[in-house]
Amino acid sequence: MTHLPPLRPGFLWGASTSAYQVEGGWDADGKGPSVQDARTGLPEGTTDFRVASDHYHRYREDVALLAELGLKAYRFSIAWTRVVPDGDGPENPDGIAFYHRLIDELLAHGIEPIVTMYHFDLPQALQEKGGWSSRATVDAFARYAGILFREYGSKVRYWLTINEQNMMILHGSAMGVAGEDTIEAKRDLYQQNHHMLLAQARAMALCHETLPHAKIGPAPNIVSIYPASSAPEDVLAADDFSAIRNWLYLDVAVHGRYNPTAWAYLTKRGIQPVFAEGDQSVLASGRPDFIALNYYATHTVAAPSGGSEDVNDMGDELFTVGEAGVYRGVPNPHLKATDFGAEIDPAGFRITLREVYGRYRLPLLITENGLGAYDVLEADGTVHDGYRIDYLAEHIRHLQLAAGDGVDVLGYCPWSAIDLVSTHQGASKRYGFVYVDRDEFDLKELARVRKDSFFWYRDVIARNGVRVP
Repeated sequence: MTHLPPLRPGFLWGASTSAYQVEGGWDADGKGPSVQDARTGLPEGTTDFRVASDHYHRYREDVALLAELGLKAYRFSIAWTRVVPDGDGPENPDGIAFYHRLIDELLAHGIEPIVTMYHFDLPQALQEKGGWSSRATVDAFARYAGILFREYGSKVRYWLTINEQNMMILHGSAMGVAGEDTIEAKRDLYQQNHHMLLAQARAMALCHETLPHAKIGPAPNIVSIYPASSAPEDVLAADDFSAIRNWLYLDVAVHGRYNPTAWAYLTKRGIQPVFAEGDQSVLASGRPDFIALNYYATHTVAAPSGGSEDVNDMGDELFTVGEAGVYRGVPNPHLKATDFGAEIDPAGFRITLREVYGRYRLPLLITENGLGAYDVLEADGTVHDGYRIDYLAEHIRHLQLAAGDGVDVLGYCPWSAIDLVSTHQGASKRYGFVYVDRDEFDLKELARVRKDSFFWYRDVIARNGVRVP
């Protein structure tokens, strides 16, 4: 038996979900509507998020399953509209109480809560007032953060600010959070991004001020970018895309300043954000304690051709890759793909972890990584998802190799703890260790069924890693 490098003591073996994708109870007990509740134009044949996996009503059953799975941590998000239904008005005691119950249940089972403050679900009332285009939303988010710290700060040690902010900016139309593809719309989009960065910095500063024992960090989707060849033009295109996709967000979060290559990209196109007085000092005040990151697959790009053919559909999970005159997305011939067209690159996981840690020297917490598939519930009540086991085993192996390379990894929380509603493919695209028995529009009994991966991951946690022959 070959021994892989050991992981740190107290490694946080976990799994992840988000509120709007798993909770259901979309209008229960005073909850207000979010932009996800108000979304129209969902892909034909896919469900909405009103019931999801009904975790809101079944959280005790679900937490018991997570404990049986052996999780040391559970990464979940709090729905802003449960706590403050309209985003910046009165607090909702019933919503606040729900998360107290959930956190207490986790702690009673010895599971560390890792809380995401904002996961794609802006209050619809704030959206109608301008959303992230308005600086008032920055103030509303800072107030919301203060409520969370006041209520749960004695119980929660790990906080994540904004989930995949870069995906909301780069692919917002696919998530129902962005508008038209015009220069004016892009300028507004990067102003929204600037406001999110300000809100994040204020939340991190407030956390350090009020919860000195806690740790907080950003949670973008970060992946390494490969050049299609060793041609200098391809290497330059990869470097440009990496700056626009990755470092624009993390440089501000960690260092309080915009990445110079990304800023040049924005200014050349006239879409750079406007700084108000004091913005720079706010950005510099953030100072994360760690970096959380979501990883699914790397990208490969080539030098641009200058036309619309620069933008290629690289599979649903990767959305579209490319921008005329900057970089051109291309398939990687060395990688296999999932049933949904997303490339699979476990070695790229190791490369990404090394790249991010080498650049910022902050501990890393993996908050998403997983395989979406059409899982089948057999007649005998079993779910055989060996493809998911293979995917996760290889990614964990490369995680351990990255630890042996000197990367400080706090924990690994794959997507997802239980089946939930995919943002793009509804209930049919499943990620969880636990099968939730429902179809797109037939809720059935919403029964929970342990998949083969459930028992496999439990063994991985028990031995603190995977082994290879």
